[in-house]
Amino acid sequence: MLRICRALCSRAGAPSRDWQPLSFDGSAFHHKTTAELARAFLVLRLCAWPPVVTHGLALQSWSQRLLGSRVSRALLRASMYGQFVAGETTEEVRDCVQKLQGLGLRPLLAVPIEEEPDSAAKTGESWYEDNLRAMLRCVEMSRGLVETPGPTGNSIMQLRMTALTSIRLCKELTSWMRKAGSSSELSPEKLAEAMDSGQSLQISFLNAEQNRHLQASLSRLHRMAQKAHAQHVQLLVDAEYTFINPALSLLVAALAARWNRPKEGGPLVWNTYQAYLQDTHERLRREAEAARRAGLAFGVKLVRGAYMEKERMVARLQGTEDPTQPDYEATNRSYSQCLELMMNQVSLHGPMCHLMVASHNEESVHQATRRMWDLGIPVDGPVCFGQLLGMCDHVSLSLGQAGYAVYKSIPYGSLEEVIPYLIRRAQENRSVMQGARREQMLLSQELWQRLLGRSPRVSY
Repeated sequence: MLRICRALCSRAGAPSRDWQPLSFDGSAFHHKTTAELARAFLVLRLCAWPPVVTHGLALQSWSQRLLGSRVSRALLRASMYGQFVAGETTEEVRDCVQKLQGLGLRPLLAVPIEEEPDSAAKTGESWYEDNLRAMLRCVEMSRGLVETPGPTGNSIMQLRMTALTSIRLCKELTSWMRKAGSSSELSPEKLAEAMDSGQSLQISFLNAEQNRHLQASLSRLHRMAQKAHAQHVQLLVDAEYTFINPALSLLVAALAARWNRPKEGGPLVWNTYQAYLQDTHERLRREAEAARRAGLAFGVKLVRGAYMEKERMVARLQGTEDPTQPDYEATNRSYSQCLELMMNQVSLHGPMCHLMVASHNEESVHQATRRMWDLGIPVDGPVCFGQLLGMCDHVSLSLGQAGYAVYKSIPYGSLEEVIPYLIRRAQENRSVMQGARREQMLLSQELWQRLLGRSPRVSY
């Protein structure tokens, strides 16, 4: 492992006086074993085949009946699970994290728990309380497994709000917010005060059961933020569907009002902004300005977005305006504009503004590194990069060896917990899975070079 670290550092070399685009030509694959490359190539090819993604859960069930549970589990562990998941036990996760750190990468742990839009309503609070306990364990693991924290001294983990509060409540809040606009009943400051004091809220348009669930949800979020703050772990809140995102953003704003104050040393709570939505650039500009006026730190995870097909289908069924960009090129332009906006914010406001460039797109990464150079933003400063574990390694490794802060999103847990989660993510990210052709080509080239004895092999 130490040999790999030294090799990466020597390849990075001394900083150049002129900006030079990083080379994403697969040369960093030299630091991966042949078995890892072969698995990555086969799994990515399989995931790029639409029937596998569309019928993933049915295929899993079919393989268990045909091959038996033991063989089916072994195949999954050797393929999808092994490629995209850190493991089930703390020891397995630690081994994965240590390997990433040896390659100059950092972990972004993700608990694979969420409430699906079409799932049956949960009775009581026990399911959400169980999820909170899992999230609190993730906070401890995020801090305990990381030898070198991020540039702010903090570790980072992902948080899905729908693990701690119901989609039905979020729909109700979103519906009211769209009808009433800004309301003092639902101000972030009022919700933050309720979190701090523990006093009961009585929102006029919610019934008694919904008010109790809102209060319990606020309590869970507050306990989560308290634990994260004590452990120096930042929370990256995932965006979800547009029919609940306004409610999720309200809850994030409430957490930010309490925990993103200047004395806390940067943003504890970050929100995710999806460039494939038409209103994202304006919303990002507005919320960055609101944070500045309030004297709050502002943390942004910028993504293209994963729910385009679902959003368009819902808009057609409801007869409403499609909220998404018209095509992929428009999404690229939106991402570029949002990236430029945030780079300027980081340049102006320094440690009070942080950005994660969460993208597998090479052009977006080049734009980010170029603007960091132009604006004098240090490579290990308030801008970092994020990609999925098991994907886009030719970009992640090149960034890491050049000294940039690069995080890999790492789900962990049992096969039963993680495989349905992975299949849902693959269904949401079809374009990403099908667009990994360049990575597959680079993997194929590296494998052929090794078969012909023309490429060095790494040894752990």
